[in-house]
Amino acid sequence: MSEKIVSIITINYNGLKDTCEFIDSLIEYETFPYELIVVDNASENDEAGKLQSTYPEIRVICSEKNIGFAGGNNLGYCHASGFYILYMNNDMIVKAPFLKPLVDRLKVSTAGIVSPKIKYSYASDIIQYAGYTPMTSITIRNRAIGVREKDIGQYDRAEKTAFAHGACMLTTKSVIEKAGKMTEIYFLFYEELDWCLQISRAGYTVWYEPASTVYHKESMTIERGSPARCYYLTRSRLLFARRNNFRISKLLSCFYQVMIVLPKNMLYYSFHMRWEMMTAIWRGTKRGLLDKCL
Repeated sequence: MSEKIVSIITINYNGLKDTCEFIDSLIEYETFPYELIVVDNASENDEAGKLQSTYPEIRVICSEKNIGFAGGNNLGYCHASGFYILYMNNDMIVKAPFLKPLVDRLKVSTAGIVSPKIKYSYASDIIQYAGYTPMTSITIRNRAIGVREKDIGQYDRAEKTAFAHGACMLTTKSVIEKAGKMTEIYFLFYEELDWCLQISRAGYTVWYEPASTVYHKESMTIERGSPARCYYLTRSRLLFARRNNFRISKLLSCFYQVMIVLPKNMLYYSFHMRWEMMTAIWRGTKRGLLDKCL
């Protein structure tokens, strides 16, 4: 294990074009020592083989089935040789070196995980992430700080924050060994939020580091407004509530999701005759209540 190397882990699932653009930007701009591990989550058309032949210097790890965000990242972690572990979406672009400030931030006392400033790739002066507010225990809601604001330097100070951003987050092997790997119960959504709580409970702090900036295409792996996205968001929100709330808060949160959020969304989609979305919400609610959350 090298304490001077960052192991960058990214997941490819039928996203060859985005993954290649991501790798090309790393090759062009990043100067800090790193290794790149691409976990292919059972993509079609031999995308894993194409990546390995195009970029022989990277490691491509193949999963026989799609094991989701946490599963893919955990698989990549098993093959990492660096002390620093960076989980980064394949729909990201870098336009300048960004690793060193993140590494330096993790050298600060209790810092356990850090994310950079994230902007939209289609509007490079607009912020997507400059930290997160805490999660409300009952409604399971929070927000990204600075989202869709023009970047005029208002978030250029490093701060402790509630959560790292799953699209780009750096930690270390020692933190993972103490706090544990990401839970794989979600498949999609809420994994990084849950993991940040794990890391916080292990005694570490979560940081936002604006000295680094990356650019996000956003939601390339699952279409916005799709039944699949709706299903996983609904399911994962309930699993998160069950895993991270206790006693009366857990009951109140589940009650809120089932008795307020579910009817409201069902009414909305019935009015717009989106029957497939109604089915997705109903299935997501059922599985969120019944699936194992530990």
